[in-house]
Formats: sequence, C-alpha cells, structure tokens
Amino acid sequence: MVPAAYVLLRRGSTDGGEVLLQLRQNTGYRDGHWAAAAAGHVEAGESAPAAACREAREELGITLAEADLVPLTAMHRTHGNGDPVDERVDFFFSCRRWDGEPRRMELTKSADLGWFDLAALPDPVVPHERAVLEALRAGGSPVIMTHGFDPAG
Repeated sequence: MVPAAYVLLRRGSTDGGEVLLQLRQNTGYRDGHWAAAAAGHVEAGESAPAAACREAREELGITLAEADLVPLTAMHRTHGNGDPVDERVDFFFSCRRWDGEPRRMELTKSADLGWFDLAALPDPVVPHERAVLEALRAGGSPVIMTHGFDPAG
C-alpha cells in the first residue's frame, strides 16, 4: 500500500468555516480538480504527521507543528484495478495554526489556491477528498473511511 498524508488547513468557525484548497495541474492525477492544499506520499522512515508537516512546508511555504495537527480520519481506498500502486491508505489531518502565509510553492503543479466554505466547495474536488470534506462539514468523519470498494462486496 502507498501511504499519503493530507493537511486540511482551516479557518473560521469551529463548526464549519473555510478550508484551503489547491487546483491541481501537470501532476498526472486529477488535474483540473481542487484538492487539499498540502498532501503527498509518506516517505520511507517518515511518520504520517511528519509527512504532513513536510508537505505543508514544500507546497505552501508554511511551518506546522505536529502538535497542532488534529487527526480526522484514515482512508483505505482502491482504484479497483488490481495494480498494487493503486492500493492506498491516506491519513487526513486538520490544522488551524501555522507560521507563515500559505502560498503556491510548486507553480507548475498548482494552478490556483483558495479558501472555500465547507458548505460551498468548488467543483470538481478529487472524489475521495470530497468525501472527507463532506463528512467534516456534517460534523466529523469516521475514524476509518473507505473509498472505491464495491459496497456489495
């Protein structure tokens, strides 16, 4: 399985508010979709919270403390094609505190960056990320979520 860490930067009210999303481009995956502003693979020997902090620094130019990350959910997902690289486990974190002003650091991979109300997300959003954002808007997400599996399975 390929692990990844996602950081949902949030501001505003604690029962909703806004989330920072980036518009993907030139990545080869879901280009033209809005996605978590900071996310990426967990590297060998790295913890998921450390990866979340690293990705925020690399993609947004901000500094996060692991202590400020709030675990939201772990998502087990598949593309259902039998390819091992498409079997994933994603760790989603929320964060309301950071140092610096978020900005696009990888200009070739991000076409835009913006704050969006959880009740008015842009379209399209990467489907598995939309599921987490919708659960967050509804009041929280389950500890473990799945995506891409046949529910009748």
